[in-house]
Amino acid sequence: MKNILKITGVAASLLLSVGCSEDFLEKEPSEFLTAGQIAEAAEVNPDVVAGTMTGIYALTIETGTGGTGGHDDFGQKGYDIYGDMLSGDLALSVSTYGWYRASITEFQAPQDFTNSDNYQVWRYYYRIVRSANTVIDALGGNDAVPELDENKYIMGQAKAIRAHSYFYLTQYFQKSYDPSEEILPIYDDLEDQNGPKVPASEIYGLIDSDLNDAISLLDGFERSGKNQINKEVAQGIKAYVEGVKGNWQEVFDLTESTINNGGFSLMSADEVLGGFGDLGTPGWMWGIDLTIDTNLGLVSWWGQMDYYTYSYAWAGDAKAIDSDLYASIPEGDVRKSQFAAPAGAYTDLMPINKFYDQERVIGGQAPVTTDYVYMRVAEMYLLHAEAAANLGNEAVAISTLKTLLDQRLDDTSYVDGLSGQALLDEIYLQTRIELWGEGKSYLALKRNEETVVRGANHLSFVGEPIPYNDERLTFEIPEAEIQNNPAINSQND
Repeated sequence: MKNILKITGVAASLLLSVGCSEDFLEKEPSEFLTAGQIAEAAEVNPDVVAGTMTGIYALTIETGTGGTGGHDDFGQKGYDIYGDMLSGDLALSVSTYGWYRASITEFQAPQDFTNSDNYQVWRYYYRIVRSANTVIDALGGNDAVPELDENKYIMGQAKAIRAHSYFYLTQYFQKSYDPSEEILPIYDDLEDQNGPKVPASEIYGLIDSDLNDAISLLDGFERSGKNQINKEVAQGIKAYVEGVKGNWQEVFDLTESTINNGGFSLMSADEVLGGFGDLGTPGWMWGIDLTIDTNLGLVSWWGQMDYYTYSYAWAGDAKAIDSDLYASIPEGDVRKSQFAAPAGAYTDLMPINKFYDQERVIGGQAPVTTDYVYMRVAEMYLLHAEAAANLGNEAVAISTLKTLLDQRLDDTSYVDGLSGQALLDEIYLQTRIELWGEGKSYLALKRNEETVVRGANHLSFVGEPIPYNDERLTFEIPEAEIQNNPAINSQND
């Protein structure tokens, strides 16, 4: 039976109060519990702060968490779509309703700080940060190690999701990794509300500290469901972070530990054609179990992407794999069957055999009960291969890559002859194919310092080379933040 994600009354009240800094002008509003009150309760009843942590996970799927009423404003998976489109791997091949077209696929948002999509990304991740700070402060603050194991595990989850949010902020708001560049304000407690931009090194310092703490605190944690971050998920997040910095030995060690100790198995050929809608899939590490009670419909990832959901993808905003990327998938690769073959139809290259509601009724699923995936073990195999190749350990890189590809292709012997840049290029290509539509292409593009060249099924910029550090691929600090944060305003003078 599916585990229903619920928010307790305490968590709901707290998290409804978490938003932009102006929501916190009154330090202890009477209608909400304070961090101090939660801390006092948590000493005797960990369920109080556990409910708040559950509420943070709920924020990752809620509509409007980016501060707008837009039908692209629905939490983490909404920004996965942004990234996949900016990377060029996800094509808006038909646009009837206009979602994503101008602001994302035509790069208006990254070039105009007044565009609301900048604000959505900024507000969502800082809202998660603020929520995590509420939990961390309630459990004693950044340097505390709670006495109760239950509270240690909650602290570990809160630090991991704070790090996850800051990591995505660095990716979306910095063109390329430069430790000295001032990029974002940093908030690691509930006191500061309007901070200046600080160097990326400080942001990454907090991310590293949080993830190191999380990995330690979550050791021994037996989670009740995959909606919760455990040690292996925290290691996976850290592997992505270290990859940005080029710390390949760290990436290698973290991914190897997760692969060997996490108890996850790669998705089989049948599973990669099975709809990607079940959190119980053994290859899924982290995600959210959606049910009727979560009350998601058109305004959701499925409502934008799935032809078999009551969705924009069905009604006139077709989302498809980039035609050149599709052409790079060899015949006989099971993943080629995930997409509708080109035939001059509306559904050309849409992921109708990768992401779909099991009922297979065109425009049918409402409400949404197919699940969200945030991380798969396949990502760890690909990062492990990438790290090994960058370390010069090509034999391990080839072996790891082939372990994944053996589940997708009948003959993987061609990989044995690859070395140097050709091997790295193949790992990058396989990352894009394997993880298409899952929100990881943008991260891979920037990590590998690659160039986007859009295929013919895009509606704009077809064939134009766009490098990973192009200004059009990185969001701007939003107008509202500049206006309302005197510290940033003064830096921009």
